[in-house]
Amino acid sequence: MKIPRFDNAHILTVGDAMLDRYWHGDTNRLSAEAPIPVIQVKDIEDRPGGAANVALNVSSLGATSSLVAATGYDEMAEIMKSKLLSSGIACNFIQVQEMSTITKVRLVSRNQQMIRADFEAPFEIDVQLILSAMRHISSYDVLILSDYDKGVFEDPSRIISSAKNAGKPVLIDPKFKPFSAYAGATLIKPNSLELKNAIGEWSTEADMLKKCRGLMSSICCEAMLVTRASEGM
Repeated sequence: MKIPRFDNAHILTVGDAMLDRYWHGDTNRLSAEAPIPVIQVKDIEDRPGGAANVALNVSSLGATSSLVAATGYDEMAEIMKSKLLSSGIACNFIQVQEMSTITKVRLVSRNQQMIRADFEAPFEIDVQLILSAMRHISSYDVLILSDYDKGVFEDPSRIISSAKNAGKPVLIDPKFKPFSAYAGATLIKPNSLELKNAIGEWSTEADMLKKCRGLMSSICCEAMLVTRASEGM
């Protein structure tokens, strides 16, 4: 199989970004306060997550990568921006004064995740702010919408229309909205759970394909890629 080249591509990712923080340490005793293990934290690792991770993956393929996302005015946004900039990713953050950047903290010991704590409240982003942030859409080759249901895409239709009017393909990583919200997209990439939410259960592979084709026809979507864990794509 010939791997395509991405080094001439300029790809814009718009979506719900977050910071994934990992606390690594050893567990050698139980707490005196409750029957739970105590982690002696020795290392803190921060990674761009959500749409920020998508932008990072685009960059790792060799493409020029840009990101539009919502954050707070806080340390987590600065950490995420620093890591993205160090990978050559252009960042355009819509920063909301009274909000905090979505952060997920994982406690890991002996390569096993023990607990996760999420710091998040959904954003309410005016679509006009997103359209303004992607006003140079004609200079990009592809638009990716990375939807994690955190408030950036209350109504993605105007964003999709803006890109399509500029002649740009739109790739969607959806969540649990009705897929009619993504009408006109070039490609939608649900996982099995997101697909079941959109088309209901299926009895056979042929039944699934029939329902997918019916959905694609109804929302004018050109292609669908379903990720199915051990069953492949």
